[in-house]
Amino acid sequence: MKPDPMAEALAEAAAAGQRGEVPVGAAIVRDGEVVAQAGNRTLERKDPSAHAELLAIRAACEKLGMERIVDCDLYVTLEPCAMCAAAISFARLHRLYWGAPDPKSGAVEHGPRFFAQPTCHHAPECYGGIRADEAAELLKRFFGERR
Repeated sequence: MKPDPMAEALAEAAAAGQRGEVPVGAAIVRDGEVVAQAGNRTLERKDPSAHAELLAIRAACEKLGMERIVDCDLYVTLEPCAMCAAAISFARLHRLYWGAPDPKSGAVEHGPRFFAQPTCHHAPECYGGIRADEAAELLKRFFGERR
């Protein structure tokens, strides 16, 4: 059975939420195989850069033994922020797929639209709205329980 990378990312997001982290998850795919996945761990690691995307990129680079993962695709449950968009660009990921839009902190379709800037050296192919309702529901439930 072919893996569903967004299902992997959603599972990572759910696990992050259970740990008390904002429920965002990511999975990196190469040649149809998930090579790395991660969920947010900013609280656990006391590290504001421990976003799911960055952790997955770091894990994929280490596993594959390279700093630029040009033949990989990233699936993430929420539109990436500017920090993660920069890392995606620097890692030279081929494609970016995300679930829920993020009008407040997103940097792909919202805010700075990072990949459209002339200073961006590499822009992946971008596809938003993948299983967006499921991703958004995880976030709504998480924040609803904290209000």
